[in-house]
Amino acid sequence: QVLSLPIVVIVHGNQDNNAKATVLWDNAFSEIDRVPFVVAERVPWEKMCDTLNLKFMAEVQTTKGLLKEHYFFLAQKIFNDHSASLEDFQSRHVSWAQFNKEILPGRGFTFWQWFDGVLDLTKRCLKSYWSDRLIMGFISKQYVCKLLSTEPDGTFLLRFSDSEIGGVTIAYVIRGKDGSSQVENIQPFSAKDLSIRSLGDRIRDLGQLRNLYPNTPKDQAFGSHYNSER
Repeated sequence: QVLSLPIVVIVHGNQDNNAKATVLWDNAFSEIDRVPFVVAERVPWEKMCDTLNLKFMAEVQTTKGLLKEHYFFLAQKIFNDHSASLEDFQSRHVSWAQFNKEILPGRGFTFWQWFDGVLDLTKRCLKSYWSDRLIMGFISKQYVCKLLSTEPDGTFLLRFSDSEIGGVTIAYVIRGKDGSSQVENIQPFSAKDLSIRSLGDRIRDLGQLRNLYPNTPKDQAFGSHYNSER
């Protein structure tokens, strides 16, 4: 006999996401000499950050992991708290329920379901863009508005959709004749969309996009990702 990694038996593909959450939590947070099936119900947020980072890098097969500002956004999302500082979150504990039982406010899915959708999309369609640090990704719509509102017309960045599982959206700034700025968000692209036309080619198509935030011309940033047109 030999001890195995955690195994979850499922009877339908729609249970796959929850099964992966169970295995991830068990692998990351159980004690080596524990009583079988006993796993902590709450874990330090810092340990969760390390786990999400390792999972992301392993799944996407990239050397570019999550950054401090990404952890801050993820903490705001999982704790539903937009008033705490980065330091406040470091001393908190996150529960299994917050990770994969409680539905995110105003959404129809849990934190893990959303994060796993980002993983799948990045692995299938965005690996090279992420590895080149062209995708800011884990950033709130409100913070995007704050970043872009003072930038020149046509400045844009890429973020993972909050409202859809497995979507990436482009936010860009438009300036009116009076100089006032407005930040627009393009409808998120799914893996299916990006399999039809790549993200790089979609960015090339959109004439209103000029500079990747903060100030890199889009052809310079994404040129190596364009496909030669026939």
